[in-house]
Amino acid sequence: MDLRPFKLERYFAEYEFKARFLMSASDCEGLAMAELLEMAGPESLDLWRNLKLGYTETPGHARLRTEIAGLYAGLSPEEIVVAAPEEAIFLAFQTLLEPNDHVIAVSPAYQSLSEIARSRGCLVTPWPLELADGAWRLDLDRLEKAATPRTRMLVLNFPHNPTGAMISRADLETIVAFARERGIRIFSDEMYRYLERDRGLRLPPVCDLYEKGISLSGLSKSLALPGLRIGWLAARDRSVIERCLALKDYTTICNSAPGEILAVIALQNRERILERNLGIIRGNVKLAEEFFAERPALFSWIGPRAGSVAFPRWLGPGTAEDFCRDVLDEAGIMIVPGIMFDHPGGHFRVGLGRTNFGQALAALGGFLRKA
Repeated sequence: MDLRPFKLERYFAEYEFKARFLMSASDCEGLAMAELLEMAGPESLDLWRNLKLGYTETPGHARLRTEIAGLYAGLSPEEIVVAAPEEAIFLAFQTLLEPNDHVIAVSPAYQSLSEIARSRGCLVTPWPLELADGAWRLDLDRLEKAATPRTRMLVLNFPHNPTGAMISRADLETIVAFARERGIRIFSDEMYRYLERDRGLRLPPVCDLYEKGISLSGLSKSLALPGLRIGWLAARDRSVIERCLALKDYTTICNSAPGEILAVIALQNRERILERNLGIIRGNVKLAEEFFAERPALFSWIGPRAGSVAFPRWLGPGTAEDFCRDVLDEAGIMIVPGIMFDHPGGHFRVGLGRTNFGQALAALGGFLRKA
């Protein structure tokens, strides 16, 4: 394998726990253990109190997979494999792709959604989101032009990280029809699903729409529990699950026993947690709109349609990288420049899920007044 350094994760590793404020965190404010356990019903609380810290089932706890399967239309627990979200990406791409395969991947994106395929010897063609009329859009005509006889996988991510973009259901169904006609798998990163402020924008999971669709999801973003390291793959093609499980024997083998039971509690109370997280995001979107509107010479605000992140643009002097570095050095505010997503052009990611976002904006305002 020839994996290049993961730029975004290396950036976070260096600054995440040193900065005063993280303005680019992609998750929602983490739930406290006490908050989560307070939500537990008698059955799940009994599972927690009597938990033995031995090895767990490689696919995931049966109760957890049952809760996850209930999120999809007609899927069984046997069509779910539980793994850390990053591990799940690795398992799927390592087992489903071969050298010289062609992959089309939405761009910009979380680096592993293209890098793991590239490291397998695949040719990866970016499918760029483009700004048009103040919104991020995906040009479906590009898909037809990019596809080749060697195309084996399309990689989607909606709600999108880092832009907060969405596509319509009609567009998703067009993409699925394109893939079905050619026998191309679709890998869909759905980590931000359920964070649609307008529920009418919510897309169905790809694994519900397409027999060769694979849906990635987890607790890190929408349910504010990244520390549990619980995610999953859902697929109607059971051979996908079997192949991922065979490789998982060489990665983690099984999941954290406490993490799995806490995940059961979270999923049983997801509507309550989602309401809390969407409330935080709605408030922060309003704060961001006001802040950036007051500084039109310095920023172009491009509001997210869904999810917990946005991708505005720096219009001030110097580059976005200069701006992010100066803010970090002089004000202790960590902002991720777009170059960390291989997207030059002045954009930077803003995280909208943390409760101290208003304080971070105030600190940024103070820095800008002094600059």
